[in-house]
Amino acid sequence: MAISDEVRKTRDESGRPSETGDADALKDDAARRSSIQSWLDGIRSTQAGRLTLKIVIGVIGAVLVVAGLIMVPFPGPGWLVVFAGLAVLATEFHWAHRLLEFGKRTLAGWTAWLGRQGWPVKILVVLVAAAAALAIVYYGLKLSFHLDLIAEARELLNR
Repeated sequence: MAISDEVRKTRDESGRPSETGDADALKDDAARRSSIQSWLDGIRSTQAGRLTLKIVIGVIGAVLVVAGLIMVPFPGPGWLVVFAGLAVLATEFHWAHRLLEFGKRTLAGWTAWLGRQGWPVKILVVLVAAAAALAIVYYGLKLSFHLDLIAEARELLNR
């Protein structure tokens, strides 16, 4: 598609094609980001503000990471929450930024590798993940609530 076609597809507030293409949208997006950045810079301008921001970001990020790790074995967005927590931590901590980048590279590599595999390997990966999730749930219930699901199932079957 030619550049002029892209310009024709971009419309201004009146619905007419914009002569600047999507530059106005990009400029508005940059202005929105810079206002958040300038707000954070204002907080960071004092020593107390820097310390307070690090503490608040650290607590919020840590809560998200821990909650995500708890959710990992269960169906749902466990890893997504872990990565979101790392993204929050990465706004203030360089080590979290490096860990987040490592996690993104590893996830991309794992996804690419799994995509190249045949169905038997994909089925095996799903079965191993399901077995791990079941083991975590079983031992989690057994150790936390002293609830042995296998003994309970045997008791129900022997009635």
